[in-house]
Amino acid sequence: MSDLDSATLEALRHVSTATLTTQLFKRGLRNTFMQGVAPLAAHSGANLVGPAFTLRNIPSREDIDVLELFADPEYAQRKCVETIPAGHVLVQDCRGERGSASFGSILSQRLQVRGVAGMVSDGPVRDSTTIAALGMPVFCAGASAPPNLIRHHAVDINVPIGCGGVAVFPGDVIVGDADGVVVIPLKMAADVAQAAAEQEQLEAFLTERIREGAALPGTYPPNDKTKAAYEEWRQKRNPE
Repeated sequence: MSDLDSATLEALRHVSTATLTTQLFKRGLRNTFMQGVAPLAAHSGANLVGPAFTLRNIPSREDIDVLELFADPEYAQRKCVETIPAGHVLVQDCRGERGSASFGSILSQRLQVRGVAGMVSDGPVRDSTTIAALGMPVFCAGASAPPNLIRHHAVDINVPIGCGGVAVFPGDVIVGDADGVVVIPLKMAADVAQAAAEQEQLEAFLTERIREGAALPGTYPPNDKTKAAYEEWRQKRNPE
């Protein structure tokens, strides 16, 4: 996590994925929000934030994907669970396949014990009630009971993948909230985090104006007069 400073981490814990996608759009990135990936349990409190550690799955094949495979510590799924660094987010490429689980409760428990920040998958999980009760943030495509070997064979760790239709490179910053998951290129994270915090402060002021009866023209987006009023409001709230 050395490339992701504490101030950036803290800022990203408290801004919405809606705001972050707006800031990324301003910088030319349009495809940053995962589709079909949602919080397994009701989201509350700070966001899931951490660098991506990826796992790539391909379709399973009957002569290879048998239960005995799980006994091999070098099998990519097992090796991933045992090597992902603390504070990172496991992100799985399941090709949007929903016919079997991508993870279960025992592996999720192991991730939590190892200090992993959370897990993101564009496939479902099994043991969903048990996983939700762990309190570790999990974002996925719902629940499915069949074991992952029915549809998945894990092949690569910490390589570029797709998840929810979004490219994810190792070390990209993952942020998850009640709306879902956004992917931020690491090189943009500090700038985007600061701009997102500033955007949300401005929007808090604009929301007050709208609540008080202001019309959209000149308020949202703000014209020069509204911007000047915002600066006065901001100075009163945050005197230097």
